[in-house]
Amino acid sequence: MNETSMHAAAAKGDVAGIQKLLSEGAAIDARDRTGATALLVATHGNQIAATKVLIDAGADVNAKDDIDDSPYLYAGARGHLEILKMTLSHGADLKSTNRYGGTALIPAAERGHVEAVRTLIEAGVDVDHVNRLDWTALLEAIILGNGGERHQRIVELLVKAGANVNLADDKGETPLKHARSHGYAAIEKILVAASAR
Repeated sequence: MNETSMHAAAAKGDVAGIQKLLSEGAAIDARDRTGATALLVATHGNQIAATKVLIDAGADVNAKDDIDDSPYLYAGARGHLEILKMTLSHGADLKSTNRYGGTALIPAAERGHVEAVRTLIEAGVDVDHVNRLDWTALLEAIILGNGGERHQRIVELLVKAGANVNLADDKGETPLKHARSHGYAAIEKILVAASAR
């Protein structure tokens, strides 16, 4: 059985090809040279129909590749909302972390994916998880965000979800201090209203 044909079909979003390969007994979670499963390949391309077929057939939404990405983590980080929701309804491990030791929520917050952040918060991802850079989702949204409307909405969502607004980075700098040093007045206002110091 040629597993690369499954990865190729997933990359193209070839639903009929995937179904044919599965019916012929292809291993659903076989890995390519990067350690990726067909489901992760489909997720990379935001191939919604292909991911649905694979997930419905039992593909592992938590299977990680060689750089610690899984379909769940990648969908969250990239804001692939439909795929993210499918992974969450099929056993996504909310505690799983990427190569930076962060949950799916942290890169979603950093990249300004408002709906992915909302979805992950509602799913119960730890809003105060600290990654290997000693940053939380709130810190990343401020430090690596652009201070614009999407990042303001994400800061609001995190604050409403009970994120610790005074959880500092490894240098003792709080979210409020970072917001001020970046000149993000709107975010500063949200944090001050939440008793940030």
